[in-house]
Amino acid sequence: MTDRIVSGSVWLTIVFSILSRLSIMSSVVIDFHTHIFPPWLRERRDEYIKCDPCFSLLYSRPEARMATAEELLASMDEAGIDVSVALNVGWVSHELCVRTNDYILDSVSRYPARLVGFCAVQPKAGDAAIAELERCAEAGAEGIGELRSDAQGFDLTDESTMKPLIDAALKHNLIFLTHSTEPVGHEYSGKGSITPDILYSFITGFPDLKLVCAHWGGGLPFYALMPEVDKALANVFFDTAATVFLYQPQIFTQVSSIIGSDKILFGTDYPLMHQNRVIAQIRSSGLCEEDRVKILGANARKLLRLDERSRNVA
Repeated sequence: MTDRIVSGSVWLTIVFSILSRLSIMSSVVIDFHTHIFPPWLRERRDEYIKCDPCFSLLYSRPEARMATAEELLASMDEAGIDVSVALNVGWVSHELCVRTNDYILDSVSRYPARLVGFCAVQPKAGDAAIAELERCAEAGAEGIGELRSDAQGFDLTDESTMKPLIDAALKHNLIFLTHSTEPVGHEYSGKGSITPDILYSFITGFPDLKLVCAHWGGGLPFYALMPEVDKALANVFFDTAATVFLYQPQIFTQVSSIIGSDKILFGTDYPLMHQNRVIAQIRSSGLCEEDRVKILGANARKLLRLDERSRNVA
């Protein structure tokens, strides 16, 4: 009898330990949309504003903040963020894509448990862009983005430009992340013109690509009430970057009811805003706990294959 009691106690301890670990894993918080820059770029900011139109569009205003990897990590610790996806921006210059990609790849190598790297490409660079995508994938990048087809001057729907890149991305199981723009509403710096109709043409042209549409896809999820659009979004996810500036908190429950909470990725657009602002909006949105857990990190953990990645890091 005593042996059975001891065995039962050990078994309960093991079960409790497993459940505790699963609980920790399921509540991981992942910010899918942040930006970091090398210190040398921030120090010479005015110079690069003059030479790259996309960078100028986003960072010509003095109040537009730029952050290093270390500043991002400090902010993550303050907000209780476990992992962040560190994105590049849509450089017009292929050479600046390469140089800033180096910083992202180096940052991820220094903080592999905290950062996931997405690198920039300029599709108009042709073979050089594909070579850069290959280089970044082999160095540990998990995706490409934030693409800015409007500012970078390429057409997302042009098969001759995009297919070679998409084929290379599929080969390496990379995720693409593109800027997205709502076609109505107020104007703001960097709003751009990548509207749902353009995104939909891109999505249907490359249905096997894992795609994240930033900023709620400019409202594309609402069109998923159309059956053909819903079907087309099988491999598409939507991040919540800058949502505080765009939508009321009800956006979370509304979009969840249309496409499902498993398609939504918590993103902030740090350092545009502190992560706590978006977390607060999520907590005030009326979502159930299960949906909050999915959006705050469980969906991203699955999409990024973080369990497999953590084993590789270990």
